[in-house]
Amino acid sequence: MATSTLTRRSLLFGRQATEPAALRPPWALPEPDFSSRCTRCDACVRACPEHVLVRGGDGLPRLALAAGECTFCGDCVQACESAALDASISPPWELRALVGEGCLSARGVVCASCREACPETAIHVAPGARGPAVIDAERCTGCGACVGICPAGVIALSNEPLEMPA
Repeated sequence: MATSTLTRRSLLFGRQATEPAALRPPWALPEPDFSSRCTRCDACVRACPEHVLVRGGDGLPRLALAAGECTFCGDCVQACESAALDASISPPWELRALVGEGCLSARGVVCASCREACPETAIHVAPGARGPAVIDAERCTGCGACVGICPAGVIALSNEPLEMPA
């Protein structure tokens, strides 16, 4: 989901920029509460053994999955002294992987990078690794292992509800 924000550049040129909504660490409180409680101390960023938490432009931690996946180890929650991250939230987030336009296997290119990287085996590709990658919403934890590995860069995490099989 994209949000419309006014950046300095867009203000000068009279247009609105669209930037993706920040993905927060697992166990983050809802955005308004998280933003007000987080002290921007970077303790969660430093504690993350996978290095998938980074300081955003607003000083708040955000998820950056180019380098790996979230293993839900809980180190970020333990490091957070402001209670902006709450270990009692279950599941840790509602994020799920979404495959966008341009999936290589959907275009006839043999590719199953996302399927091979998924620790939950939540991604299915047709035999011969041809056909679009399909996410099993019930199995996907939103760890992001598939995001950085996708050679086409078309997999993202989203809070949008996925249709569950009947």
